[in-house]
Formats: sequence, structure tokens, C-alpha cells
Amino acid sequence: MTRENPRHVPVLLERVLALLAPALEGRPAVAVDATLGLGGHSEALLQAHPQLTLVGLDRDPNALALSRERLAPYADRIYLVHAVYDELPDVLDELGMAAVDGVLFDLGVSSMQLDEADRGFAYAKDAPLDMRMDQSTGITAADVLNTYDVPDLARILRDYGEERFAGKIAKAVAAERQREPFSTSERLVQLLYNTVPAASRRTGGHPAKRTFQALRIEVNGELEVLRRAMPAALSRLKLGGRIVVESYQSLEDRLVKRAFAELATSTTPEGLPVELPGHGPQIRLLTRGAEQADELETEHNPRAAPVRLRAAERIREAS
Repeated sequence: MTRENPRHVPVLLERVLALLAPALEGRPAVAVDATLGLGGHSEALLQAHPQLTLVGLDRDPNALALSRERLAPYADRIYLVHAVYDELPDVLDELGMAAVDGVLFDLGVSSMQLDEADRGFAYAKDAPLDMRMDQSTGITAADVLNTYDVPDLARILRDYGEERFAGKIAKAVAAERQREPFSTSERLVQLLYNTVPAASRRTGGHPAKRTFQALRIEVNGELEVLRRAMPAALSRLKLGGRIVVESYQSLEDRLVKRAFAELATSTTPEGLPVELPGHGPQIRLLTRGAEQADELETEHNPRAAPVRLRAAERIREAS
């Protein structure tokens, strides 16, 4: 069995292992865990495949330190790198790896980041409004709230949080920050309770959920990074290599679905009787739509509830 950090239960672990196994088992292989986190998936992969070399990426130095400790028994088979996952090609180039056999993305905020109150990711705990996955660089959630104009703030809440009351919330934030700049999460949560209509709160879940998601995505540039990372990762898969992506909200899953569909579709013009050489699909989809965790897993690990898993295999060399 895989040793678990008590704070971290890898989502859909057995399914991830099964999907990647045909590309990794029984021979020397290289896999990239592009979102290493606390290393639960990576530990299981290294344990299952004794000839595997694993490259782990994470933008969070704290997560890297913890996963390095966890993966110490496999030190001679791992390369752990402080990097954002759209930097995957640069990392592989520096390691002298032209292509890899497997890639895993477990997107979104990690268990560790949610559990550490001072990171500001969880709206249930009063904490500084930080939300940076890498606290050594970039703007904070407080910076966004205190400096963005109302139209930009409304756009972020609407586009990244799918918040129906984006305009109303943005105006309330602008009025409130005139009195005193935002610095902690409790004050923002209270503003959201006062701004989001009670009827919506009864049916739409916690009123802070969508706003906190939107701020986190903006602070970390998550969708822009993912938009670059998907084609970059797919282009580095060997023939027969496999990629697995776990998303936790619809915006991420939509980007993954689009990136997969683009390479899973023939580019031969419609109406031609045969496939033109070099125009066939580059990947085949391994899942029928997006797979979800079952009731048993979500009961034991509530953070698995929103997961959407997609996987694909390279069947033709990249153009």
C-alpha cells in the first residue's frame, strides 16, 4: 500500500495508475507529475514501476520540500523542480529529455494549501488574503481586491468564478475598500454574505465559493498557464505515451477537453474518401467524456467530489 500523508489523499489514485500503466510498466520509462503537490500520486507511480524515472514540478516551494521528504526512498529516480507546469518543456530540455512516456496533471489548489490557514485559500478560516501558490512572487488576492477597478473585478468574478452577482459584488468591494483596504478573508466573506441574495445562498452553496475561486485563478494565472501547458505536454508525449488530467472546476475541464479534441480529430478535409498522410488524429481518448469519483471515494475523501478526469494516448508522432 502507498504511505499516505494524513492531510493528503490522492484523488482517483487507482484509476490514474491503471490509465498510465500501459505506457510505463515493465521497462525504463519517464513520467512527469506536473502538479506534484504532496507527492501522493508520484509515490504510488514510483512504487508500482521500479524502472520509472519521475520528474515532479510544483510552483509551491513548501510542497516541494514536503514531497522531497516523502519521496526520499526513490531519490535516485526522481527530479523535483520548482516550476509552473507550463514550463514543462523547458524543464525537460534542461534534463536532456526530448520526450516522456507519461504525464499527470492534478489541477487546482492542493490539500496542503487548503489546510494551511495562513495561505488564504479557504473561506472557512480567517486568514491573510494571499492565495499565491508560490508566495515568493506575484500579486496577492488582497492586491486584486484593493487595486482593480470595478469593471475588471466584475469580469474576473464573472469569467473565473461564474458568479451571477459579479457586478454587484465588485461595486460592494469598491465601496468597502474606500473605508479600509481588504487584508483578511473574514471581512470579504462577511461582505459576500451581505451582498449575495439570500435566495441564491440557499441553492448556490456558500456565497464565498465562487469569489474565492475567481481570485485564486487570477492571482495564479491558472487558466492562462493551463492553456499553454496542455499543448506543451501533449507535444512531449512519445508514441504510446499517455496523459491523465484531473480538473476540479468546469473552466479547467473545458480547456482540457478542447486541447484533447483538437489532437483527437482528423485534419483531412471533409468529403475525401481516404485519410491524407500526416492528417490523422494524433491522440486517442481513453475516457468516455470526463470520469468522476464514485460515492465511496467522495465519502472517504470529500475533495474528490468535483473531480473530472480525462486521459489520452499518443497514436501518431506530433506534427
